[in-house]
Amino acid sequence: MTELAFTRVAVIGAGTMGAGIAQVCAQAGADTTLNDISDEFVQRGLGTITRFLDKGVEKGKVTEDARASTLDRIRTDTDLAAAVSDADLVIEAVPEKLELKNDVFLRVAKSCGDAAVLATNTSSLSLRGVFADVPHSDRCIGMHFFNPVPIMKLLEIVRLESTDASVLDRVRTFAGQLGKEPIVVKDSPGFATSRLGVCLGLEAIRMLEAGVASAEDIDKAMELGYRHPMGPLKLTDLVGLDVRLAIADYLDGELDSPAFAAPDLMREMVKRGELGQKSGRGFYDWRAD
Repeated sequence: MTELAFTRVAVIGAGTMGAGIAQVCAQAGADTTLNDISDEFVQRGLGTITRFLDKGVEKGKVTEDARASTLDRIRTDTDLAAAVSDADLVIEAVPEKLELKNDVFLRVAKSCGDAAVLATNTSSLSLRGVFADVPHSDRCIGMHFFNPVPIMKLLEIVRLESTDASVLDRVRTFAGQLGKEPIVVKDSPGFATSRLGVCLGLEAIRMLEAGVASAEDIDKAMELGYRHPMGPLKLTDLVGLDVRLAIADYLDGELDSPAFAAPDLMREMVKRGELGQKSGRGFYDWRAD
């Protein structure tokens, strides 16, 4: 069996993305620590992983042995310093707030080994900003996973100018060991995926706002006409309108393009709490789900 590129992984943030990242790392064979600020949050993340694995067993995609061994490799911890102390890879998956990520990595850098690779799962924030206070930036990198992490094949690897070539190679190898197809992009606003995805989603909202077509028909146009697995409006519901709005506002400030100006409809929906799947209503009604 090929030796894993990383054998001890700490995932900071036990939400939807963090739980999924912890699951795929543990499934690949890495001893994985899932960390968050309270036991309630880490237990909720562990519950998400357990349910996902149970569904995999039910569908015949995960064996009982694989389920058990994956859960055996995951431990939870609410002490960040302890969680990262022996990790050779730390992956941050906290909310998209620059100040929060700065604080997390400042604390991580003080508690992990000098050789540990530090990765952020940010979908759009500048890595230079995220790692601004971290010494040895040659070990810093972006690992942008996609939701749901255990299913989506893409891993967008984002490199700083200072990222060491050996770190990039190691992370690329680990991506393959996780069952992911990696792409490598340089640190730039929105990287490749968010920049393109958000642009398409915003234009779809503008079309809906102008009455060009229904949400269902706009999505069907992209699904059947361009073979997108999911239409841009349904995807926005899945990601969260509030998350997409925050990314759009960030890109609008960073890039000289009117394409990233958020439509009034989007702002109104977020103000009303219509955030998509997580709130039960967005461009679609998710309450039956």
